[in-house]
Amino acid sequence: MRHRHPRARTFAKQATPFAALLPMALTVIVGYLGTVLWSLRISLTNSRSFPSDTFVGMAQYTRLFENERWLLSLNNLALYGVLFIGACLVIGFLLAVFIDQNVTGEGVLRTIFLYPYAMSFVATGLVWQWMLTPGNGIEQAAHQFGFAGFSFDWIVDQDMVMYTVVIATVWQASGLVMAMMLAGLRGIDGEIWKAARLDGIPAWRVYLSIVLPMMWPTIATVLLLLTTAVVKLFDAVVAMTQGGPGTASEVPAKFIMDHLFGRANIALASAGAVVLLVPVLAMLAPYAYARSRKGRA
Repeated sequence: MRHRHPRARTFAKQATPFAALLPMALTVIVGYLGTVLWSLRISLTNSRSFPSDTFVGMAQYTRLFENERWLLSLNNLALYGVLFIGACLVIGFLLAVFIDQNVTGEGVLRTIFLYPYAMSFVATGLVWQWMLTPGNGIEQAAHQFGFAGFSFDWIVDQDMVMYTVVIATVWQASGLVMAMMLAGLRGIDGEIWKAARLDGIPAWRVYLSIVLPMMWPTIATVLLLLTTAVVKLFDAVVAMTQGGPGTASEVPAKFIMDHLFGRANIALASAGAVVLLVPVLAMLAPYAYARSRKGRA
């Protein structure tokens, strides 16, 4: 039986991890980077139903930011993002603190809080739509309990409809934030709490001044995930409001999909997609830089 040369065995060992990563690398290069570059190229043309090679420069971006529907969608996304991220961070952290107290049935509570994130919002969005529709759900239940004058019509109110989307999506995402925050809390040295008790420091002060700063890597990861979820907001709006009433709950992703498939304007849709990529890169770049510096250190 012939034995392979030691160099050949060494090369095989070194090449095996790269061979295993090759499918993922091709997916990233072709499926992600390739499509981003293709979208960027299309956004600089006058393409309509089919791709065109006619170069028009930044004309599509000018048209995009002159479109009132696009500007409304950006305003809605900004409002939604602030409320959604803020509420998820607060509720998720409070739930994590609650579970971290070694409560009875911790495993069951973790499952209950995390379960909504595992569900498709296309399905659960329809349930939320029914719950928030006047005459059904919450309003109907209040009437049956004797509150005949109770009214909850936010989902059909142009000024309040985005808040209903925030309520539903916070319900879905808070469990994930709770799980990540809980993992961060469990990584805090217990000696810190013992020292704080000996010094008579209130628990809220320990969380605010010591625990939260120590959990900054976890918080940064949560912020990145939540920001990405904000930019991708689409299914919740479609399932609950279809962008209505009117265009009151229009968001950029829905604007892009409507122009891509409904209005046969792939150049304008591609311009919108490129614009949406900017905030994700703005969040990802410093995060990746900080992680790389930490790895080198």
